[in-house]
Amino acid sequence: MKHGKSRFSNPEEIASKLKKVGRESYRLRPELAKSVTFVLALAFRNIRAFQQSLKEVDRAIVEELKAFPNTLMSVNGIGLVFTAGIISELGDIARYPSNAQIAQAAGLVWPQHQSGDFEADYTPMTKAGNRYLRYYLIQAANSLRNHNAEYRRYYSLKYREVKLHPHKRALVLTARKFVRLVYALLSTQQLYHA
Repeated sequence: MKHGKSRFSNPEEIASKLKKVGRESYRLRPELAKSVTFVLALAFRNIRAFQQSLKEVDRAIVEELKAFPNTLMSVNGIGLVFTAGIISELGDIARYPSNAQIAQAAGLVWPQHQSGDFEADYTPMTKAGNRYLRYYLIQAANSLRNHNAEYRRYYSLKYREVKLHPHKRALVLTARKFVRLVYALLSTQQLYHA
């Protein structure tokens, strides 16, 4: 009714016809239509079940996260899953004397490639270390660049600096910057202020 601007005489009937056309819009032999419809309905039920399970897991993560003191949740753009993942993979922050050790543990470091006066323009990331921690840090940095103006500017600056794989390199460099924030917040137990 809203999109049709009240021009339809019977919107319920039209909606049900559109649903039926949508369900039967694939070209199949008539003898296969019933089984394919059944399989698609089953797949949709599975998707709904997975979505419900995901909500339950998120609720469990929230409950478990309450037991650990953390200040990462004060950062806008870092959700419960990223916070829980980072904290669980880091463990006790006192194990790390500086943010460089966290970056080393996550594999967010670049070895130098040089010989004499030559220094390579492209140096691949080591990727040694905890791949789950690296995943959470990079995905959190990606979320953070969408919600935080400072990280958005930093990402844009790094994106423009390189020609080869600009998104990946800028995102990893943003994650490296985020490691410094993680270390500062968790080691001082202070809330983030933008």
